[in-house]
Amino acid sequence: MDKKKLSLRSDRAFDIINTILLVLVLLVCAYPLWFILIASVSNPDLVNTGKVWLWPKDVSFTGYRNLFGDPGIMRGYRNTLIYTFGGTLINLLVTLPAAYALSRKDFVGRKLFNILFLVTMFFSGGLIPTFFTVKSLGLYNNPWVMVILGATSMTNIIISRTFFQSNIPDELTEAARIDGCGNFRLFCQIVLPLSGAIVAVMALFFAVTHWNSYFVAMIYIRDQEWKPLQIVMREVLLQSQFNAEMLQQGGDTAGMLQEELKAAEQIRYALIVVASIPVMLLYPFIQKYFVKGVTVGAVKG
Repeated sequence: MDKKKLSLRSDRAFDIINTILLVLVLLVCAYPLWFILIASVSNPDLVNTGKVWLWPKDVSFTGYRNLFGDPGIMRGYRNTLIYTFGGTLINLLVTLPAAYALSRKDFVGRKLFNILFLVTMFFSGGLIPTFFTVKSLGLYNNPWVMVILGATSMTNIIISRTFFQSNIPDELTEAARIDGCGNFRLFCQIVLPLSGAIVAVMALFFAVTHWNSYFVAMIYIRDQEWKPLQIVMREVLLQSQFNAEMLQQGGDTAGMLQEELKAAEQIRYALIVVASIPVMLLYPFIQKYFVKGVTVGAVKG
């Protein structure tokens, strides 16, 4: 009886300590996000002096008004949404079939293709050859470069291949073949419905990559009409900082300079909020698939 009570007390103490630690971890992870949010609507002077740390003070939405007042912001949002949805769709259409083919033991030349794909993980052509290739294909300053360039990666193919090998029984595919099911029908009607976890994980990986895409657009997109949100927001931030520096060098009134600096400071925080919220809102809906998908390579025994 004493051992049972001692065990119950130990379990209760463990639960309490574990809960306290998890709450502390939650606070450490959540506070920076909360601070960025309240700083984006607070007086920058109070933020810089450390007077804003839990609740917003001297609330002002000037940063958001300046941000969304720029006509390029909504255009950048439109472009980024197109690149994200279209690029993710192309990524899935390329990655999942390739991964499933490489997972099949009866695929002729499987080892050779695995080696050829793995080589791309260690060697690349570099920026200059890639630039000339993109230009020769007519993709320079073309919005298609945002969804075609880097349509897949060997890392994601390996993750997907491991999932198919671990979760799709050979007996199931053999039974389908006996019933006259072809490869395309087998993949679309049997394999994919059983692979919701890896599809969700790959969609999340690719969507976040496209949403945060910056370097590709900076190198290959010149037309303002097709620039994504990240580039447009960078230009807005640089322009606000440039205006503040010009006011300072031009000897304008202190009041104008101070207001411009405040606007630049608020825009900086507002940019982070605007760029982060869509992905943060998407993640909770696929969290359960994400946890399962990233552990497909774990050792089972």
